[in-house]
Amino acid sequence: MVVPLLILLVSLAGIAVALLMPGYGDLILLAVPCAIAALILWLRAALSGKTPAPDWILIDGSNVMHWKDNTPQIETLREVIALLRDRRQTPAVIFDANAGYLLAGRYQDDHIMAKRLGLPDDRVLVVPKGTIADTYLLTVARDFNAPIVTNDRYRDWADDYPEIAEPGRLIRGGYRSGALWLEDVETPRPALGSGEA
Repeated sequence: MVVPLLILLVSLAGIAVALLMPGYGDLILLAVPCAIAALILWLRAALSGKTPAPDWILIDGSNVMHWKDNTPQIETLREVIALLRDRRQTPAVIFDANAGYLLAGRYQDDHIMAKRLGLPDDRVLVVPKGTIADTYLLTVARDFNAPIVTNDRYRDWADDYPEIAEPGRLIRGGYRSGALWLEDVETPRPALGSGEA
């Protein structure tokens, strides 16, 4: 994007010289097409629609839904999601298969849970019955280099997922005097494969 802008500026300078200085009139034949081409390239680069990659953060839905009064509540998850969005993060939620039973007395799949949370379907996963959500959470967190909002320490999984011991990987939270709190979710995490353990 810088190169087309520089070419545009040099071309505009050439047009100015051609118009203002006697004897340089022929320069306009080169400067105008260059300016038009550079303007097109610069506009294409500026309007390419490239958006920054999402700052993913996972939520252990089955853990977080119990944070308020130790009772499963969908509103608790909505509050956490709203707070993370306010902090410009992109939340995704993973639930145990029984989450719907705990919240509504019946099974609820990804689509239903996503709708209740106000999230796109592709950002909510209810793991299959008989499957442990922890492995899904930890694998997705590893794949996307994302922290997990949870009060679970995943000690049983520390050997398979040593990165959970890194600062900022597991974000604790809860309610104090009725107000939601989260640990600092801005803690920088080392990139995967950086050689840090």
